[in-house]
Amino acid sequence: MSETDPPSPPRRAPRASLGSPEGDDVFGVFDPAVARRFLGYLGPHRRTVILTQAAVLCSAAASVVLPWLIGRVVTSAAAHDLAMLRSTMAMFAVGAGVFITAFFASEWTSARLAQQVIFDIRRAMFAHFQDISLSFMDKTHVGRIMARLQGDVNALQEFLESTTGAVGDLATLIGISVMLLYMDVKLGLFALAVLPALIAVRAVWLPHSKTSFRVAREASSAANSALAENINGVRTVQETRREALNFDLYKEKAFENFRAQVGASWMSQIMVPTVDVLTGVALAIVVWVGGGEVVSGRMDVGVMVAFVLYVQRFFEPVRMLSMQYTIMQRAMAAAHRIFEVLDVPVTIADKPDARPLADFEPTVEFRNVTFGYDPARPVLHDISLTVRPREVVALVGPTGSGKTSIIALAHRFYEVDQGQVLVGGRDVRDVTLDSLGRSIGMVLQEPFLFTGTIEENIRYNTAHATLDDIVAAAKAVAAHDFISRLPEGYQTRLGQRGRNLSVGQRQLISFARALVADPKILILDEATANIDSFTEQAIQKALKVLFAGRTCMVIAHRLATIRDADRIVVLQQGRILEQGSHAQLMRAGGLYHRLYTSAHASFDDQQVAVSGDAEFATRT
Repeated sequence: MSETDPPSPPRRAPRASLGSPEGDDVFGVFDPAVARRFLGYLGPHRRTVILTQAAVLCSAAASVVLPWLIGRVVTSAAAHDLAMLRSTMAMFAVGAGVFITAFFASEWTSARLAQQVIFDIRRAMFAHFQDISLSFMDKTHVGRIMARLQGDVNALQEFLESTTGAVGDLATLIGISVMLLYMDVKLGLFALAVLPALIAVRAVWLPHSKTSFRVAREASSAANSALAENINGVRTVQETRREALNFDLYKEKAFENFRAQVGASWMSQIMVPTVDVLTGVALAIVVWVGGGEVVSGRMDVGVMVAFVLYVQRFFEPVRMLSMQYTIMQRAMAAAHRIFEVLDVPVTIADKPDARPLADFEPTVEFRNVTFGYDPARPVLHDISLTVRPREVVALVGPTGSGKTSIIALAHRFYEVDQGQVLVGGRDVRDVTLDSLGRSIGMVLQEPFLFTGTIEENIRYNTAHATLDDIVAAAKAVAAHDFISRLPEGYQTRLGQRGRNLSVGQRQLISFARALVADPKILILDEATANIDSFTEQAIQKALKVLFAGRTCMVIAHRLATIRDADRIVVLQQGRILEQGSHAQLMRAGGLYHRLYTSAHASFDDQQVAVSGDAEFATRT
């Protein structure tokens, strides 16, 4: 690196992935910082929040007034006071109407609010995951990511839908306490005497419930991860016939999850019978003491009826608040985990002064590049390489020599540890990622097709492409014939990852997708590795069309496919060992000569074997 080159910024040390213990060991305790951040998502929906809370409070107020009105009805009926009875019945009808209307409004608006907030969170997580660097995704298990995108978000939704009810339950609890003391202080105090016992039970229950809920979350995450891994690797599982062994391994995790969930359910439900017992005790006290007061004439029978109704109603919000605490526990843990995802740093991002690539010469240059997925263990050592405009450069070398790492750095999937990568004469860190993506096209060894039609997949990153453009690209890469033979042609819908097509067919579609995008620089990462020899011969001509007028970097294990490259760069253990044309390297007698000779001998053996099989089949 020259003295005028800007120093390379130090890379961060590898960050803990979501699959690490510290990613899952979060405690479901109330964290004010997490709560404030979560409530920040309610800001854009302030009007809905106010409307919901107003409806909840109106519903709570009506539910508190109704038992008192029932008591007045009983009192007026016992006293044969017809005027009081009529007025009270009218008041009761109004109160019931207010309660029904407010309750319906609160349920509808709270559900709508929950969906709006969850939509915002899902959108934020999806957008962030698309920007997270590949270095993070390399270390993170897809099962844990899906658990956060689905399970944790669902826990937040449950909390949002119930939290408005919690406000109403708290208001109801306070209102009933006031009414009990207002109607009769002595009997009210007797009815509330069971509260200290309830507080003591909760004090004993809380620490055990926290542990139980944490264990349940960890067991669920482990089971989900194991399930996702087996689903993603089902082909390998069936190839190696590990179904029985994998089932036993998953059964063990599933059983651990079962035990943990049963324990958590038991802890969450233990408060329900406790509250029911205390409700019975409070009712017994009210009936015993209040009955004596009514018999002695010191209390109206209507007040006694209202007390019984209030006591029954009093412990319902207590029971609901106990259950909502469990929901809050899960929600706090879920929010912690979701915000951990949203806080994953985006290490590959545009600089504030980044400018797009435009009207540039399609060159790729590596200046003294050193890089490692873990900075402590470099895989590339002081690489210097220049790919000239419209030159086809092939990268060859043994597995692990750094070929894929070089092309990943050219597209800025990772940051270099030392040195510079330049495209069009500009450091890739100084240009916008969007323009870099438009300028560099890639075709990988394992083609990834998305759910949708073949036409949509070819047009995937070129929205303006017409059907004629798509058909022309498919013809150029020898894909048109097999597409035309499909029942619905270009409108054929592909299954997950295009599994209803062969690997070779999927690769041809990815070639057509790259051709339609028309990038100035094209990178092929072993793109012909999964294509049979007959198909490979057919697309060699197509590759010449694809390469025409473009700067190309090609990785190929089949060395015969890159004989016509302008230059071949031979890598070994992250260093450039030799480079030159095919003829030059063969004359040099170095590593490339040995690799090519070995590969050519293997190919000849295969051809002899195929010919022998054909001759045997003919004779028989």
